[in-house]
Amino acid sequence: MLRTRSEATHKKIRASDAPRPIRIALLIALLTAVLLTVAFASSAAQAEGALRIGVIADLHAHDLDSPIEGKWMSNTESRLMEFVNAMNEWSADLVIQLGDFVNGWIVLGVDPGDPSRIPGILSWADGLLAGFHGPRLHVIGNHDVYNLDKEQFKERLGLESTYYSLDANGFHLVVLDVQFDDQGNDLAHTYTGVAGFVPDVELQWLAEDLAATDLPTLVCVHQRIEDFVEEWGRAVIGNATQLQQVLADDGDVIAVFQGHAHTNHDSLIDGIHYITFEALVDQGTPPSWAAITLDSTLRTIDIEGVGDQESYTLVY
Repeated sequence: MLRTRSEATHKKIRASDAPRPIRIALLIALLTAVLLTVAFASSAAQAEGALRIGVIADLHAHDLDSPIEGKWMSNTESRLMEFVNAMNEWSADLVIQLGDFVNGWIVLGVDPGDPSRIPGILSWADGLLAGFHGPRLHVIGNHDVYNLDKEQFKERLGLESTYYSLDANGFHLVVLDVQFDDQGNDLAHTYTGVAGFVPDVELQWLAEDLAATDLPTLVCVHQRIEDFVEEWGRAVIGNATQLQQVLADDGDVIAVFQGHAHTNHDSLIDGIHYITFEALVDQGTPPSWAAITLDSTLRTIDIEGVGDQESYTLVY
C-alpha cells in the first residue's frame, strides 16, 4: 500500500522495526553524536583551563625624526604589525605589552627633537596594536613617562588606571605600575630615568586583589623586580623586596612577566618564575616576541619564542 508523504510523516517508526542496514546506520549515527559530544565537552574543558597570550616588551615606538640612540629606529610599524598578524593567526586570547611602548624624546648627546610629537606617536603605536582581534593589556614603563604624565598615558591608551587586574580562562592577571619616586609620587615628564617604586596604596591594593582569588596568577611589570644596582645601592624598584614578599605570601602567583632589560631571562624565586622578555625594538636583532600558553591542568607555562626570544616550558 502506497502512502503519501504526509502519511509517512505521521507513522512512528522504531529503530528495531527498521531493516538491519538502517539499524546499523542509526547506531553509527548515535555513536558519532555521543563521540562528538564528548569531544566538544573535552575541548571546552581544555579551553577553560588554557590561556594563549602574545607578549612584547620595549617597542620604543618612534618616528623618523627620533634620534638613533644606538638603536636602528626605522621599523616600528613593520615589527609591531608582524607581531599583530602572527597573534591573530595564532588566535591568541589577549596580548600584553610590557612597557616602554613609546621611546620618548630624550637621547643623551643628540638633539632630541620636539617633545610635543610624543603623545601622537603613542596613539599611533596603539592604533597599530589595536589591529589585534582581542584585548590588549598595557604596562607602563620608564620611557613612557619621559615626556608624558600618567593621565596622558591613560587617555591615549583608553585605560582607567595604570595598575589593574582581570580574569581570563581560569587565570588571574595583574598589571603593576612602578613608575613612582621613593616618596610614592607619580613620575611624569622625567626626560630620563630608570628607578621605580611601588607606593603603599598600590601594595595594599595588590595584597587585597591577590587575596580575593585562588586562581593561578600572572603578574606583569616593566622593570625587573629582582634587579639590584650596586652603584645605586638599591634595587631598580626601590622596595622590590617588599613587593616580592607580597607575591610570595599569596601562594597563587605562578609567574612575573617583565621587560626593561631588552634580553630574555628566567629566574625561579620562592616558587615564582620571573621571566624577562626580549625587546621588540630593533637593536640589530630580529623582531622578537613570545607566544605563551598557560595550562592549568598540566600546570605549565609554555613559551614559544620568536626571533631572539628563547623558548621555555616551565612548570608551576
